[in-house]
Amino acid sequence: MKRVRQCDKCPWTVSTNPHNIPKGYSEALHRALACTIAEPGALDGTGHVMACHEHPPGEEAYCVGWLMNQIGAGNNIPLRLRVTSCENIDVAVLDGPQHERFENSLQKPNRAVAG
Repeated sequence: MKRVRQCDKCPWTVSTNPHNIPKGYSEALHRALACTIAEPGALDGTGHVMACHEHPPGEEAYCVGWLMNQIGAGNNIPLRLRVTSCENIDVAVLDGPQHERFENSLQKPNRAVAG
């Protein structure tokens, strides 16, 4: 099965400067993605997902960094349950150290905090 790789400029990667994300980065739109972050351990989730910025409208795909955060450190219980039937979740690949919290993804790498 083909690996599902995190994109090169994913804001969840600690080394990414979000202001260098291609295709018209908008800090306001980035901040609005906070609605996709579940309260850790909550049973209701948010109902919102973060799409990868490299996929055009109509061909959206989950942001791999967001997905792995939410089923890991983010403790998004409804999403964890949903991916139990996902046939390619085991081939998702992250690219280096990741932010543990969404808020940190808004910072430039020289100010980023991994925790």
